[in-house]
Amino acid sequence: PLPRVAQPSAPRLARRLGVFDATMIVMGGIVGSGIFVTPHVVALHVRTPALIVGAWLAGGAVALAGALVYAELADRRPGVGGQYAYLRDAFHPSVAFVYGWALLLVTQSGGMAAVAVSSRGTPANSPACRSPKPSWRRSSSGRTASRRPPSLLRA
Repeated sequence: PLPRVAQPSAPRLARRLGVFDATMIVMGGIVGSGIFVTPHVVALHVRTPALIVGAWLAGGAVALAGALVYAELADRRPGVGGQYAYLRDAFHPSVAFVYGWALLLVTQSGGMAAVAVSSRGTPANSPACRSPKPSWRRSSSGRTASRRPPSLLRA
């Protein structure tokens, strides 16, 4: 009889995310949703390029400080499991319970709504994707009227 040759196993993906991967996921979510809305709002309030960049740098510093706080908490309590557990252990289980429900009903849903609002005009409503033909709608008087697309920059 011939000896059996071991069949090579099918390649599989490694099931791990490193610090770089997690950082890029978070940055992609924040920058990907916020970059379409907030520059316009910041520019309306500060009006000079140096202050616009300064506002972004200040916001980045605050976000970095928050990330470092959570990194320190995770280092001190590696098996705990996040904000809920930190609040439960630091204050009281009822505080963590209220936080969990507020996160579900207010914070996360508000964040999702903000992402939806920030992406409402992209990419399908961008100037590159708009049809050159005017769209038509029926007015309340029964006549048809052309509707112009909204301006991209509103003052």
